[in-house]
Amino acid sequence: MITVYSTDTPFNLSIIDSSNQTLLKTALWIDLLNPTPEDFHLIKTMVDLNIPSRTDMKEIEFSSRFYLEQNALFMTAGMISKSQSETPVADAITMVLTDAKFLTIRYVDSQSFALFKTKLTKHQQEQNTAQTLLINFLETTIDRLADILETIGMRLDESSKAIFNPGLDIEKEKLNYKNFLQQIGGLGDLNTNIRESLISYQLTISFFKQHSLTPLTPKVDSQLVTLLKDITSLNDYANFISNKISFLLSATLGFVNIEQNNTIKIFSVAAVIFLPPTLIASMYGMNFHIIPELSWKYGYLYAILLMLFSAFLPYVYFKQKKWL
Repeated sequence: MITVYSTDTPFNLSIIDSSNQTLLKTALWIDLLNPTPEDFHLIKTMVDLNIPSRTDMKEIEFSSRFYLEQNALFMTAGMISKSQSETPVADAITMVLTDAKFLTIRYVDSQSFALFKTKLTKHQQEQNTAQTLLINFLETTIDRLADILETIGMRLDESSKAIFNPGLDIEKEKLNYKNFLQQIGGLGDLNTNIRESLISYQLTISFFKQHSLTPLTPKVDSQLVTLLKDITSLNDYANFISNKISFLLSATLGFVNIEQNNTIKIFSVAAVIFLPPTLIASMYGMNFHIIPELSWKYGYLYAILLMLFSAFLPYVYFKQKKWL
């Protein structure tokens, strides 16, 4: 699907079909979502640009992600989608900048694009060049990554309170450590994807500054410097989040070990408590003809009481030592 935005008419995002393909020539922003081979051919015909395929977008070499071709800058960065779901998606998007057009090629429907379209609606008069669109798109995307990091931080705070809360009633509200570890691990994966995305946008801005097709105005240069500072601060926060996730994972595993040790301790204490009664029962179960209590009228009751007493003494001792 191809969506275009043009400043020649009142604000309108138009979806390209067979009846309005000429809009591609005047469009300021062209957005390709899950493009088909026909879409690639149409862009080649109407805009005279060779759009990279999805396979090309997944290349990790710098020269494959950032290059100048056909008097256009090609920049590929990471994008996060469905961050609020249990299965966030991280995928690459390619931004293409020419003197007159800004193109985005993507295979993921991210919230950043919805926010960017809203921004276009509110500030249409400011979106009059392709370069301005690119910078505002970068600002929107980086702001969205900041929001996701804030959400991760809040969810980690909730997890931290759940596991370290001294008032937690274990009998009423026992943590499911498996789900807890899966939740923290999922946040760790999302945080890693965000860090990779931030690095890719840092490279994008640096590449754009060095290879801009037109001289950068002081205002644009100031905006890019601010974006780089924002990325640096977000990277620092992402590193903090990463350390906190590692700490919570270690702490959770520590609590799991403590619970396992408590369970093993209970079985060990139980074995020791029942050891003296077992010894007494074994003694009276021996096949000797001469055992004084065998012919005694109260011998059976005596043996039972003796076994109970021998089990009671270790129990009292363990309670005094606070081993139970």
